[in-house]
Amino acid sequence: MPSHVFADHAAGRPPERGTVDALISQTRRLRGEVDAVRREAVTDRGDPAGRWQRALCELAVHQLDDLDEHLAQLREGPPVMGAEPVAPAAPAATDPRRGALLSRVGSAEWNLLTDEATWSCELYQILGRDPAAPPLSLDELPSLVHADDQPLLTAMVTDCLVDGKPIDGEFRIVRPGGDVGHVHMMGEPVLAADGSTASMWAVLRDVSALRRSRRVLRETQESLRRRHENEQTQHIKQAQQTGQIGQTGQRFVVERQAEAPPPWRSSLRFPHGGPARLDLAARYLPPSSLPPSRLPSSTSAPADGDWYDVMELPDGHALLSVGDLTGNGVAATSGMAMLLGAVRGMAVAGAMPGRLMGWLNGLLDTTVRPARGSAICCRYDPGTRLLTWAQAGHPAPLLFRDGTGRTLTPPAGALLGVAPEAAYEQAEEQLRPGDLLLLHTDGLVPRHGRDAASVRLLSLAPRLTAARTAEDCVRTVVEEFDGSPREDDACLLIARC
Repeated sequence: MPSHVFADHAAGRPPERGTVDALISQTRRLRGEVDAVRREAVTDRGDPAGRWQRALCELAVHQLDDLDEHLAQLREGPPVMGAEPVAPAAPAATDPRRGALLSRVGSAEWNLLTDEATWSCELYQILGRDPAAPPLSLDELPSLVHADDQPLLTAMVTDCLVDGKPIDGEFRIVRPGGDVGHVHMMGEPVLAADGSTASMWAVLRDVSALRRSRRVLRETQESLRRRHENEQTQHIKQAQQTGQIGQTGQRFVVERQAEAPPPWRSSLRFPHGGPARLDLAARYLPPSSLPPSRLPSSTSAPADGDWYDVMELPDGHALLSVGDLTGNGVAATSGMAMLLGAVRGMAVAGAMPGRLMGWLNGLLDTTVRPARGSAICCRYDPGTRLLTWAQAGHPAPLLFRDGTGRTLTPPAGALLGVAPEAAYEQAEEQLRPGDLLLLHTDGLVPRHGRDAASVRLLSLAPRLTAARTAEDCVRTVVEEFDGSPREDDACLLIARC
């Protein structure tokens, strides 16, 4: 069981009072400046932009108030458990916010050997309890918590007492009268000399005002977004009525598609944390130049068949795939969904990339509406860093290492749906820590072919290998190709070991 900092280590030297006072002064000066900006923000109720500005300022003020409070308590020292409230020190006495600030952070300790509980006076205020009442035990504490959050609190306390895990979580409390508040709790076990858990110590902070500010900010952002979309939609309708949709209309359509991507173009998040040592990022790039005849209507499906996808497999390996299915509109979208579902299902069943490509080829050949497409499928073992991959008429992955890049030699593989009996071979690549793998579809620079895209991508090797994260690498590539006209969409997937 991990040691508790208060049980096993001597207390460090307290911070210099002058240093903390200087930080408090800076915080309060900044708070005043933000408050001035808030007062100057547009307050017209019919102006979503003004409400958004004001909501941001409100959120910043609440966060600065919290910082001011934490610094003030740091200067005054640890609270005395169970003591009567002490008058604030002179420097803070003139601050009208001081009383409210002190009531937002409280502390408690539960002794497991004597079943005694000790609360600070601030904790009584946070929880809405009568200061004359005895503090609640750990078994009784959930009675103050919202019913939906009681299992969360129980799990956090159990993990702390049994496994020695620190508590760091948020839950709702129900005060007398039915008022619901939000409390953030941080705590740790205190160990006895024999290593057993003797007690649990915790700090609880009332974050209700902060949550309200964030909710208001989200609401104003959503209101602003809806108004912007309504204005853009009206602009598009007027342009369509006059037969002049123009570049503004094209940009609006593709931006709306990018804001609400289908599942195979969304952010990459493994449900269980994913394979260790694999940093992932991806981007869907909509067409940057579409003729009016190819613009989809507001109710149509995405006009293209490109996708990227990452999946954690049952054995802990990662499945990475990108592809491009011919066609557009509903046919391409439904075909892409079918193809991606087949890829995932076969991979979960244990199919390796070569066999998986062969089955996909047969699947496309036997569908009611035969289609063609290119794809690449990689299986990554995080334990050995071995990459096994196969391709079907698709641009080969690019590997970047030590400031340089190269194109991996592709194994044999024909376009999907072209030759029913085609064979698909596999290739293996041993990756190293820090290696960067880049997968992409043809649409990056379609007018100049895939070789031109590879040359431009490989020229970015020094910048890509120097980037800190996969997301930084994606931004670098997007910036490089942002000015290139694209009549087709494109997908980009980057994995960093």
